[in-house]
Amino acid sequence: MDYKILLSVFATVFIAELGDKTQLATMLFAADKEVSKLTVFVGASLALIATSALGVLAGSFISDHISTRHLQYIAGTGFILIGIWTLLKA
Repeated sequence: MDYKILLSVFATVFIAELGDKTQLATMLFAADKEVSKLTVFVGASLALIATSALGVLAGSFISDHISTRHLQYIAGTGFILIGIWTLLKA
């Protein structure tokens, strides 16, 4: 296992998820006094695992057809466009 990649992925996803709407939704579920905190934790964890698995599968499939360099350009351009769109909507 490449621990450098593991740490990079962990840090990137951890930072991206902080304050995200999924974290806020999880906090709202956990705030309910009648709901098991373990159930909320397990449900949120399974959802993140499932979405991560989809991302890995999609990335693996797409990388068979498009070079990694082009994927990085496409992703970077997408993030820039989303940022510009967000600024224009504010």
